[in-house]
This record gives sequence, C-alpha cells and structure tokens, in this order.
Amino acid sequence: MQETKRCGDVCLKNGVIGSYDKRMSSGFQIKPKTAVQKNKTSSSSSPDLAVKPQPRPSDKLNPKTIDPFGDHSRAPSAFSAIYSKGGIPCRLVHGSVKHKLQWECLPETLPFDPLLITLAEGLRETKHPYTFVSKEGFKELLLVEGATEKAIPLLPRLVPVLKAALAHSNGEVFERGLNALIQLSAIAGPALNDHLKHLLTSLSKRLMDKKFKEQITVALQKLEQYGGKESIAIIKSKIPTYCSISF
Repeated sequence: MQETKRCGDVCLKNGVIGSYDKRMSSGFQIKPKTAVQKNKTSSSSSPDLAVKPQPRPSDKLNPKTIDPFGDHSRAPSAFSAIYSKGGIPCRLVHGSVKHKLQWECLPETLPFDPLLITLAEGLRETKHPYTFVSKEGFKELLLVEGATEKAIPLLPRLVPVLKAALAHSNGEVFERGLNALIQLSAIAGPALNDHLKHLLTSLSKRLMDKKFKEQITVALQKLEQYGGKESIAIIKSKIPTYCSISF
C-alpha cells in the first residue's frame, strides 16, 4: 500500500511537472510580480492611501507666483499702499498724447511734510501708475512758490530716501532718483552740500556704466552749478575724475 501511495505521489508530481513543462514549451510564462507592481497593487487596494493629502498652510503662500530671478534685495516702498488708500492728493489723467497729474487742491497749499518724502519713496516703485505719479508729483511739488523754505528742513529725511533710489539695481529707478536729485538741488542750492557726500557714492559706482555716464556727468555739473564753489571739493572727494565747469 505504501509503495502504491508513493507511486501515486510520484505520478501526480510528474503530472504537474509535465503540465508545467508543456506551458513553458508553448511560450506562456508566469512572471513573478516585481516590488513596484506589488506596491501599486497594495496602494490601490488600501483606502487610507487613496485619500488625497490635506493642503499645507505653506501652500497658501503660492510660491509659483514668485519670480526667483527678481530683485528681492530691497523691500518696495509703501507708496503704492498709500496711493491706493487715497493718501496722495493727486491722480493720473490719461491724455491722448501724454499723461498728466490732476491735483485735488492747489499744490502750493499742501504741506511738504510728509507728502514730499512719500513721493520720493515712490521713486523706487516699478509699476504703473505709481512710477509716473511719484516722479511727476515730486517734480511739480518742488515747482510751487515757497518750495525752498518747505524743502530745506526736510533734507535730513529726504536724502536717505533719494540715496535708496540711486542705489537701486533697476536702471529706470536710478534715473528717476537722479532727476529728482537735480530738481532738489535746484531748490535747495548750497544747503544740499552738507548731505551731498552721502549721494555721490552711488553716482561714482554708476559712472563706470556707459549707459549712465553722460547723465551722471550732467547731474554733477548741475550739482556744482546749484551748490556753488563749495560743492566742487565735495564732488572731487568722491569722484576725483570730475572736471569742474568753473575752469
């Protein structure tokens, strides 16, 4: 009986092997599942892993809107926020040929403190209409009657703001700051000389750029013209290559 049972086992085993050999010979192969396939199967069958992850608080920052190549070394001025809230008493008027400012009241009746400083801060803006309003507003405010008496007491606070515009990496911001400096010099005259050395460092650095060399040279000549003989020594102390217009 035992021998018969062993024979049966052997026959059964041989039958399985024979059947397996036939499948192998017919080209049909059963491949074992890889680790990746097992993971896919387990993940699809698991209800816990099928649930979408909850949004993180950091997702609200929306990093896709941030320009990684932008200039983030300096914080933008608060001019845009003040302008949006109506804190600047003038608005941009679009003309067919060129734009202009419309003041809510006569500019000569407005206090320079803090309006002139706020407009100077807006020179660092890079978006329209803030760029135009700040540039034109600063210019027109300095043209009103009595601007000299109103502007000179503000020089200690105005100069650092203009210095920030002159040191800005954006070329258009620098040009607006340079024009504003010339306008301020025409009003303040020799009173600006005490603060001039703080502004000339940025001009000296930009003087190496051919794009701005002519503009800076003209600006230095205007600073000398409005600042008088005392300004020549100050300019040459920071920019030794400057040639005075007095000689």
